[in-house]
Amino acid sequence: MTEDDVKTEIQRVLRDHARLPVDVEQLQDHADLFQAGMTSHASVNVMLALEDAFDIEFPDQMLKASVFQTVASIADAVGQLQAGVV
Repeated sequence: MTEDDVKTEIQRVLRDHARLPVDVEQLQDHADLFQAGMTSHASVNVMLALEDAFDIEFPDQMLKASVFQTVASIADAVGQLQAGVV
C-alpha cells in the first residue's frame, strides 16, 4: 500500500466515522481534527475503524489524542504498526 493509498483510506475512515462538519478532503494533512469538530467519542470510532481497515491493533501507549489529531499523525502511527516498529 502506497502512502497515497494509506492517506485515502484514512480519509475514508474519517469521512465515515469522525462526524466532522467539514469535508475531510478539504483539510490539510496537519490540520487538527479535534479543532475541525471531531469529538473524543468519534475518535474512538475512528480508531476501531482504522484497526479494521488496516488489520492492525493500536497498543495502549498509542491510545492518546495526539495520535489521532491529524491525518499525518494517523498515517505515521499506521505506518509504524504496519512496519512492526511499535
